[in-house]
Amino acid sequence: MEEKEVLLTQEGYDNLEKELNYLRTEKRAEIADRIKVALGFGDLSENSEYDEAKTAQAENEVKIAELENKIRHAKIIDEKDIDTETVQVGNIVKVLDMELDEKIEYTIVGSTEVNLLENKISNESPLGSALLGAKKNHIVEVNAPAGIMKYKILSIKK
Repeated sequence: MEEKEVLLTQEGYDNLEKELNYLRTEKRAEIADRIKVALGFGDLSENSEYDEAKTAQAENEVKIAELENKIRHAKIIDEKDIDTETVQVGNIVKVLDMELDEKIEYTIVGSTEVNLLENKISNESPLGSALLGAKKNHIVEVNAPAGIMKYKILSIKK
């Protein structure tokens, strides 16, 4: 099975690297200490601390594997390749929600960098994928759970 390319900004890539390093070093050591302490409590068959520490260890290793896979398949978006003619990953897009008559600014990012509090939306989300390739003053339609929503692109910037 071919793995899907993971689109990332340089900042997103650096954050994944930082998190992976933390999980491999500090988090692994912390969990190992918890296991060592729990082993000191004796009988493992009734030792909930040991069971919890082993579960945390397994979850940490799964997360490490996921991050390694994302990094292995990462495609870093070069800022120089981002233009402002059409919407693409890395752009900041100001849109007008035509139903609510509300202006909103979104940054289009890869799926691993989504942060709704910062209006960073995935290129794979319904809105993100509808915006991709569109130009200033175009109206895009988004198939949302609430029905078809229309957005007019007001500006595209880096």
